[in-house]
Amino acid sequence: MAGVDSLNVPVPPAVERVAEAVAPELRGLDRRDPYTLLVKRLNHGGPDTEKRVRRALSDMPPFEVRIDEIGVFYEPTSGSSPVVYLAVESPGIREVHERLCEVIDPLPGLEGEDYVPHVTLARGEDDGPSFGLETSTDVARRLEGQAVGPVQWTVEQLVFFDSKYREPSGRISLPA
Repeated sequence: MAGVDSLNVPVPPAVERVAEAVAPELRGLDRRDPYTLLVKRLNHGGPDTEKRVRRALSDMPPFEVRIDEIGVFYEPTSGSSPVVYLAVESPGIREVHERLCEVIDPLPGLEGEDYVPHVTLARGEDDGPSFGLETSTDVARRLEGQAVGPVQWTVEQLVFFDSKYREPSGRISLPA
């Protein structure tokens, strides 16, 4: 499982359509594509990571996920800011994350109690005067809390993701 960095929820076409509908509003921000829903980073899990993940999720049933508004991280743990995202509501995704944090240590500031499930739409950077144009922070403030969708779906599988090749490297059906 060398090179596998994370476990993600596959994002359905309906979420991609919502993201594309918001895209024209993201002027001045660096849009993200493909859209992903990270459950847990795994690249620090060790050589038997896949086995531990499968064992931790062996009795995890499929679960519901809902997206219905835009959120913002104004001070993300890393990278440029602000981060504009689709907010994810799902007790199931939080349970999966918690189970995985028991077998692979959470990254401080990003996981465990700090985990916020989301689909990143764009990142921005306010580097100076806007010369009468909206800054990325202005755009984020305007979009924050805006209703979208809603999109609701049932997660029946999770995907191991390899960032080196920017592609899935395996799947887990629920229950695993």
